[in-house]
Amino acid sequence: MKVLIVDDEPLARRRLEILLREQPGIELAGAAADGAVAQRLIAELSPDVVLLDIKMPGLTGLEVLDAVKASRAKGGNGDNGAPIVIFVTAFDRFALDAFDRAAFDYLLKPVEPARLAQALGRAREALAEKAAAERTHELEEILRNLRSGALPAVATPPDTGFEREIWIQERGGRTSLPVAAIDWVAAERDYVRIHAGSRSFLVRLSIGSLAERLDPKLFLRIHRSSLVRADRIVRIRHAGGRGAVVLSTGAEIAVSRRHMGALKTLTRPV
Repeated sequence: MKVLIVDDEPLARRRLEILLREQPGIELAGAAADGAVAQRLIAELSPDVVLLDIKMPGLTGLEVLDAVKASRAKGGNGDNGAPIVIFVTAFDRFALDAFDRAAFDYLLKPVEPARLAQALGRAREALAEKAAAERTHELEEILRNLRSGALPAVATPPDTGFEREIWIQERGGRTSLPVAAIDWVAAERDYVRIHAGSRSFLVRLSIGSLAERLDPKLFLRIHRSSLVRADRIVRIRHAGGRGAVVLSTGAEIAVSRRHMGALKTLTRPV
């Protein structure tokens, strides 16, 4: 989860940086000392979360939030892609204005580690719910297109010889899952768990045999127990000899050293 810090006080920024390094799964996207720089970094870095001071010279934090929301609305995106904003301030009198502007949370200085962890945990859950809702919508659209006979552009072409759907046994009978809806696959002993949007399906099949049935141009083997769809990868992490891919759904999956070389050709690791 990428977090941007915005505060005009160097000591306050430094304290937040230290606290964020203690939080698992957090990437510090950057820091801004005023509202104008904050606007630019939000547009350039697309952080998931912004820790935003309210009382700053020039643009206040409230004005920064108003400007970001106005920019999104002008572009026709509404709140889509807008970061989660957590206000951080020494003045609790701004709380009402903050929540009137749909602030996600409000932290008082000096920020306590436990309170910051709570706010970030809630933000992570909100992002996961948003991603799951988007993937569920995509899956529903794919199923509608399949039923109407119109295949989505990302579906495997019919003449490739690879599977276009996987049949799954459920309590109510057999269900067809379009291959285009699969995000990634994990091996579980004699089974594979297929992750598609907010759902997962356990199928009695080895990951090796499933990999042979899927188009290798679309699906990559990143570990002996993991298979991912290439166009779902948004970031590759590589540090301390260990690697992982981050998918558009927010899932983070380990990459073996054997497969890291091939992944580096897809995107630059960060």
